[in-house]
Amino acid sequence: MLPSKLPSPRLIPADSVRPLRWGIIGPGMIAEVFTDATHKHTNQRVVAVASQTPGRAEAFAEPRGIEVALDSYEALVARPDVDVVYVATHPQHHRAHAELAIAAGKHVLIEKPLAPTAEDAQAIANAAAAAGVLVMEAMWTRYLPQTDVIRQIVSEGILGDITLVQSDFGQALHHIPRLVDPIAGGGLLDLGIYNFAFTSLVLGVAEKVSASGTLTTSGVDDTVSVLLGYHSGAQAAITTSLAAFTPTAASISGVKGMLTVGEPFFTPTSLTLFGADFNPAAVATWKDESGIVAHEGLSYQATALASYVEQGLTDSPARPLAEAVSDISLIQQARHQIGAFLSGEARN
Repeated sequence: MLPSKLPSPRLIPADSVRPLRWGIIGPGMIAEVFTDATHKHTNQRVVAVASQTPGRAEAFAEPRGIEVALDSYEALVARPDVDVVYVATHPQHHRAHAELAIAAGKHVLIEKPLAPTAEDAQAIANAAAAAGVLVMEAMWTRYLPQTDVIRQIVSEGILGDITLVQSDFGQALHHIPRLVDPIAGGGLLDLGIYNFAFTSLVLGVAEKVSASGTLTTSGVDDTVSVLLGYHSGAQAAITTSLAAFTPTAASISGVKGMLTVGEPFFTPTSLTLFGADFNPAAVATWKDESGIVAHEGLSYQATALASYVEQGLTDSPARPLAEAVSDISLIQQARHQIGAFLSGEARN
């Protein structure tokens, strides 16, 4: 029998961990959102920022009360008053900038995707392991309250054996140059990484990947459908698009019931549990009432990283690097199946 009430999220209180001093490489839009949300909802503090574009670091730092603005990434990672570096540059630079910070002995949060290719992602993981520092992909959805509720539902077997995980993510984004740039663009890397991370949370590593889709005029993946197969017999269906807006919905279906995630599934939202008997009435619901809305949810990953550092961990239990590498490998396979190869990738 399905429960009439869903579990409560087990959260790390933001004020319960020691504040770390953060430095930012690449003060673009996502870094602005991360910094503002982190300063608003946690005790973590950004103390330095670096950009290679003249004046950009200063423009970022001044309204946020950040005292140190630099034009050198090397100077930022060398600072003894920086504990952790947030790499928020474009994906093609993630490996180089992460390795720079790792070599300086810093903990690192790397904006998603971890890297454009599995080779670069694995190189980051190898460097982190060799240095003994904590490196995390900034897959912020993994640290939201709803995700812990999902973990509990799945681990407690409330849905029974999982048969199908479905998710979609589409936005009309052809006008953003970096997303159609064959250096590291495409919908799967920018949007689809959320879908793959949602799926691996529930089902783990896929055994098979099959993709069909279209390309933009620049040759990156545009609208793509991906079917993942698992040793258990479960399947996952993922759709992404740079050409059109989609519901951005997600669901987990098992032999005992179905769990739907409120739209958009990757932000703080809600969960609804249904039975397996075609009854449209919900069995149980849960709604995020934390007051941390939309992309302010980026703040949760800052608290999580600080907690892991305090515990002496060198990998995130909520999003291990090996899992991030695996998801990027699956994306890479899906891209290649529809003929989307990034600049410099070999065509077999």
